[in-house]
Amino acid sequence: MIDCGLFQGGHFAEQQNYQPFPFDPRTLDAVFVTHAHMDHTGRIPVLVNGGYRGPVYATAATRDLALILYEDSAEIMAEDAERGGEKPLYEPEDIPRVMERFVSVDYHASIPLAGGWRAQFWDAGHILGSAIVELTKGKETLIFSGDLGNEPVPILNPTEHPHQASLVVMESTYGNRHHEDPQTRQALLKTAVTDTISRGGVLMIPSFALERTQELLYYFNSLRETGAIPEVPVFLDSPMAIHATEIFENHTDLWSKQARTEFTADDFFAFPGLRMTATREESRTINGVPPPKVIIAGSGMMHGGRILHHAKRYLSDPNSTLLIIGYQAGGTLGRTLLSGAKHVRIHGEQIFVRAQIKAIGAFSAHADQPRLLAWLKAIDHAPKQIALVHGELDQMRALSHLISQDLHAPVALPKIGESVEVR
Repeated sequence: MIDCGLFQGGHFAEQQNYQPFPFDPRTLDAVFVTHAHMDHTGRIPVLVNGGYRGPVYATAATRDLALILYEDSAEIMAEDAERGGEKPLYEPEDIPRVMERFVSVDYHASIPLAGGWRAQFWDAGHILGSAIVELTKGKETLIFSGDLGNEPVPILNPTEHPHQASLVVMESTYGNRHHEDPQTRQALLKTAVTDTISRGGVLMIPSFALERTQELLYYFNSLRETGAIPEVPVFLDSPMAIHATEIFENHTDLWSKQARTEFTADDFFAFPGLRMTATREESRTINGVPPPKVIIAGSGMMHGGRILHHAKRYLSDPNSTLLIIGYQAGGTLGRTLLSGAKHVRIHGEQIFVRAQIKAIGAFSAHADQPRLLAWLKAIDHAPKQIALVHGELDQMRALSHLISQDLHAPVALPKIGESVEVR
């Protein structure tokens, strides 16, 4: 099995997480995890509780990040259950048993499997420890892209590409999207900061704890050092992001050579004006700091977390800005705001939206359409078959059309439960 994640994006999607697996978990030989995001790892505890006792192969960084995500998720589910929500998918006491299944594997190490198959990981460049999974047996090679990175990024190494493939199962999150030029990330961030400061407002950035937050800190540090932005309070208001940043510092071996060199000379996860508010008491002190200020908080799609408290407080302020820097699934508050909603409900209260809503696609951790095509074309021997997953239908269709034109390979858009035969 490759990945075992949560369905995300509104109530209907979340209900799917409670449906039984269409197989007996006890019959699986092995599970591979491409990276730690919950849409790739979130139901592994359910799998283990259902009787799976085999290995869960992942990079060491993925294992470390998955642990903090499981702990955070278990706490949130327990709180939801207390408020009359669904029964938790798993309990905090389940987590040690789940983590015992994880087996840390380096990139390019050969993993022997049942039936004569072998596996290895390639660096996906998406988040710390993210991997592409390659399975080989004889002349057959199956490639599972996981999520591919939006290179170049300031900390990680570039996305690798395997040498050949009979079948490629590839993500298509941005299969019909062109991100801004990566070189404009810092310039667009600078504009968002300076414009909000000039109005005396609050810049709110809902950010994913893994990778996006660390990249933001890197750019804020650079902007501060060059004097491109004034020294204003910047709050990292996410316990998980703070913990994830510590894990980043423990895995500098996975960073690019340039990032390691820069970090040795200058800790870009610490700069004047930055405050990390791990506890709830520390988080509440943010309210007492007058604008202008910057608040980076989870969750990245605004379907929970501390960002909701700040959005509730400042979305009605025309001087403030909400800056979206990552994918927003349908049904999430982030998607609703990005679509131009004039009012939203947060914690049962109607909030009028007067703040500016901005987005920077170049900060996405996902490859856009040109990068997805380039990655496919970079495989030395063109794949015989391609299956697109992990994308909304319009994104998959657009990417499928271009792949068929450029690579002349059959492209499948499989539905849940559908099989693809390797020819």
